Amino acid sequence: MTPDQARLLESLDTVLPARAIVTDRDAIAPWETDWRQRWHGHAPILFAPESVHEVQAIVAAAATAGVPLVPQGGNTSMVGGATPPADGRAAILSLRRLNRIRSVDSASGLAIAEAGVILADLHDAAGEVGRRFPLTLGSRGSATIGGLVSTNAGGTQVLRWGTMRGLVAGIEAVLPDGSLHEALAALKKDNRGYDLTQLLVGAEGTLGIVTAATLRLAPAIAARAVAWVGLASPDAALALLRRFEAAGDAVESFELLPSESLDAVLAYIPGARAPLAGTHPWHVLIEAVASDADAPSPASFIERVLEPALADGVAADATIAASEAQAEAFWRLRDSISDAERATGPAAQHDISVPVEAMPRFMIEAAAACDAHFPGTRASGFGHLGDGNVHFHVRAPAGADRARWLAEEAPSVTRFVDDLVVAAGGSISAEHGIGQMKLAELERLSSPARMAALRAIKRAFDPHELLNPGKLVTLAPRAGGE
Repeated sequence: MTPDQARLLESLDTVLPARAIVTDRDAIAPWETDWRQRWHGHAPILFAPESVHEVQAIVAAAATAGVPLVPQGGNTSMVGGATPPADGRAAILSLRRLNRIRSVDSASGLAIAEAGVILADLHDAAGEVGRRFPLTLGSRGSATIGGLVSTNAGGTQVLRWGTMRGLVAGIEAVLPDGSLHEALAALKKDNRGYDLTQLLVGAEGTLGIVTAATLRLAPAIAARAVAWVGLASPDAALALLRRFEAAGDAVESFELLPSESLDAVLAYIPGARAPLAGTHPWHVLIEAVASDADAPSPASFIERVLEPALADGVAADATIAASEAQAEAFWRLRDSISDAERATGPAAQHDISVPVEAMPRFMIEAAAACDAHFPGTRASGFGHLGDGNVHFHVRAPAGADRARWLAEEAPSVTRFVDDLVVAAGGSISAEHGIGQMKLAELERLSSPARMAALRAIKRAFDPHELLNPGKLVTLAPRAGGE
């Protein structure tokens, strides 16, 4: 423990309850490594406040002592965004005990949830008042609201409802000096200058510590239908998506995956069955919903669009789940792709986005380019076609040593893929954030104007880099060493 950290603990000794300060190594250790086991850090202190006032006290005291803080929720970051530095200079600020849902209002369609609220718990609370929170992802049982806000999380319903940015109506956050940004009121009009609330969304805890958020709810689902479609190409999938969009707004999810991803899942899950007979190069998982029980059924909507698509060859084959159990089985196939591919060996995984119209060509041409440039690898993409978000994986050659390949070969693969993404007018981070994993690539591929703006914002809020250091953006030395 450094002298600055010792002074920090001394200053908080009479301010915080004993349970809010954790220095036991065994208790801290699980939170020093990210869930993918890729990033490892060290923190001699873990703070576990129970209230916004305690968060303010910790942040203000840390600012005075010069001790960096790493905010952490469910620790489900895919990019090492919640892992402390390895040098032990930072303390972890856990928001998990700020886990109250302050309100859920069916009439206004708004909920106020603290940063440590688990996403699945918010789903349950909204359901109890006949509403739902329309963002979901595989880690919903552990991901927390603060982390979802701070990374501008996406998921499988972005096609209709947008990312977390579009679902946040207000934020409460502690700024680097310990002051409180109080903006939970869901104002439809507010022209008081820069939008600080939206600036904090996606900032990865580098500008302030999100302690609560006002979130937009959607009507509860009265009925849903889930379909599985086999197609010849991503171009056919995009053509099918456009037909659904032209027919109405019932589709919430439109997930595209290649046959090799489905094959990996079928081999990974005991007893799993392919939804369709025969083989198809590409597959699409579609979910349509209705909020009004008197509205036409989602199944009939899907059938109305699929019938001509099958007749004219845009789709090769299709089936609609006959029960909720079968619908969940379809989704399990989609949700298990990453785990199934991980079981086959190491891979360089990329969470990227390209313009939707460019996505079909990108998925084919980028995979071919990677296979040619890195002999023995196998590249493929899957993901959210409707919002252009591709999970693009390049798997190591058979028999490759995992640790060696990830350390020595994967960085070159990532640079190659990222160059292809930028050439296609895309982004190297679609929904997982930058964290520490993509820090260097963001610097390499961003324009000087973007990096200058990011650094100027960071410097204005947190000039001493005390909030989540080494994530998203670092401050370049000023001229003359200032």
